[in-house]
Amino acid sequence: MFKSSILLVSLCLGVVACDNFSWRIAGGNDAAPGQFPYQVSLRDSQLVHFCGGAILNNRWIITAGSCVIGKEPANVLVLTGSQSLTEGGTNIPADRIIVHPNFNDTTLLNDVAVIRVRTPIILNDDAFAVRMASDYLSIAYGALTSGWGRPEIDTPTFPDWLQYISSTVITHTECSGRFEPPYDERIAESVLCTANAEGKGTCLGDAGSPVVYNGELQGIVSWGIPCGMGYPDVNSRVSTHRPWVLVHTMV
Repeated sequence: MFKSSILLVSLCLGVVACDNFSWRIAGGNDAAPGQFPYQVSLRDSQLVHFCGGAILNNRWIITAGSCVIGKEPANVLVLTGSQSLTEGGTNIPADRIIVHPNFNDTTLLNDVAVIRVRTPIILNDDAFAVRMASDYLSIAYGALTSGWGRPEIDTPTFPDWLQYISSTVITHTECSGRFEPPYDERIAESVLCTANAEGKGTCLGDAGSPVVYNGELQGIVSWGIPCGMGYPDVNSRVSTHRPWVLVHTMV
């Protein structure tokens, strides 16, 4: 069970610290070329990765609210079309950031935001939009989470190559039962929990990254107990937030 001495954190290591810390997937595998064409890296003006995201269409990216709360679009770049942080792809400046109006920076509920890029993304085999899920997913095996977060909490660097893990989507009840109060109360119907064996899980720098099952975007990485310590990873449930996202991202 969760011990009070273990720090629960947003997967960008706290809402106010995303400029300095981010997560890599612990225990992940190298992505195959072209495997996750919807994955993007959010980076600062110095091209330093701080969070992940996913392409919704040629103008809009979905990510976690905790990744971009308080940030100015002028200081955010979106890397598309590359599985390497240092080679290939296109860095596109953001020109608008919209954080969910009910985002709570304490409980991390409604941890969703969308970013409009200044110029359209050229959609191709390397950069392609993901379809948002519309139905509630209770349990599933083989959901794929991708990202550039740290391999472990004590490793200060991100991997250059995109990583991924295959996870099990677990029920709301099971997820809540694996946390002690008050953290069990944060497992609302608007989140989607994924479970892995110890040693595998999301880590610093993975916040905002996509969780995809059966070709549909089911979750946006939000928070957890870093990194790969056997606790569920908690993601914003896309089907819950889909109506809000669609209102703001129509091209």
